[in-house]
Amino acid sequence: MKKIVLFCLALMMGVGVSLAAKPAQKKQIVTTVFVTDIDCEHCAKKIMNNVPSLGKGVQDVKVDVATKEVTVVYDASKNSDENLVKGFASIKVKAQPKKK
Repeated sequence: MKKIVLFCLALMMGVGVSLAAKPAQKKQIVTTVFVTDIDCEHCAKKIMNNVPSLGKGVQDVKVDVATKEVTVVYDASKNSDENLVKGFASIKVKAQPKKK
C-alpha cells in the first residue's frame, strides 16, 4: 500500500513540475488592413457572416465598402496575415495586406 501511495505522490509531483515548466504565451494583438475586391454591401455581409472562416484569434473585423478595405484585429500568436488571406480566399474574397 505504501508503494502505491508513494508512486501516486511521485506521479503527481512530476506532472505538476512539467505543467509549471511551460511558459504562457502572451497575446500579441495586431491590426492589419486588407485591400480586397469587394464592391457591394452583399460582399461586406458575406465577410461579416463568415468571420470564423478567417481563423483563430480574430477579435474584430470592420468592412469599408467605399475604400474596399477590411480591417482585422487578431492575436498574432494564433493567426497571421498569410492565414487571413487564405481565410478570405475560402469565402471567395481576394485580399492582400495594405502596404504601409
